[in-house]
Amino acid sequence: MGTTEDLDQRSQSLFEHLGELRFRLVRMVWILLIATGICYHFSEPVFDFIRAPIAPYLPGGGLIYTGPLDKFLAHIKIAFVCGILISCPLWLYQIWKFVAPGLYQNEKKYSMTFIVAGSGLFIMGAAFSYYIVLPMAFHFLMNYGGTTDKAMISIEQYLGFFTQMCLMFGVSFELPLVISILGMMGLVSQKFLKEKRRYAIMGLAVAAAIITPPDLMSMVMMLVPMVLLYEIGVLVVGFVERKREADIKRNERE
Repeated sequence: MGTTEDLDQRSQSLFEHLGELRFRLVRMVWILLIATGICYHFSEPVFDFIRAPIAPYLPGGGLIYTGPLDKFLAHIKIAFVCGILISCPLWLYQIWKFVAPGLYQNEKKYSMTFIVAGSGLFIMGAAFSYYIVLPMAFHFLMNYGGTTDKAMISIEQYLGFFTQMCLMFGVSFELPLVISILGMMGLVSQKFLKEKRRYAIMGLAVAAAIITPPDLMSMVMMLVPMVLLYEIGVLVVGFVERKREADIKRNERE
């Protein structure tokens, strides 16, 4: 049973972690607000870019809106999503600063790799959604049941769908980075990841079915890269473990 001093130290450590988490979250909020404000000035050309995947299936190539504030709120939402994208390195840096104390000293030097890889993976996921998944999904959904009926899609409906797809694909592409960090913190091992591979794939399939539109092609288009990214994460964790063992042996010899 721990002494009063031990309990006080644990309580102090917990409050320090919570204080650090609050500090990093506040910084992330400010980063996103500033980035959103910058992106708002470019929201109109960005809106044209976002509308492009569904434009061929719309009468006149445009979306509709039914409320006086709908278009204004749409530009705010667009600015926010773009703000998340362009500020990706900054808020990833805040995440890294929070998890870094739980890593070994020689692993903390990977901060720049973490930021660059995390930003690149997120943008790759969003780009994969925009250029590959969305066109295929719209081709299926907008042509389903023949071409007699014409689509009248509202701005709110489309942006909700578009934002969900791009953000979910962006987040899902962070999978190898998340697995790598868990491996660096000693929470998972390469052996564990290999043994639980079947369960992981089942979980990824369920996630892909929930996130993507209700057609098999979109689900497969998300599941395949997620499985590949999981395997990349397994390889990276193995590399981290071998590097850690080599460092320990070298320190023992010294």
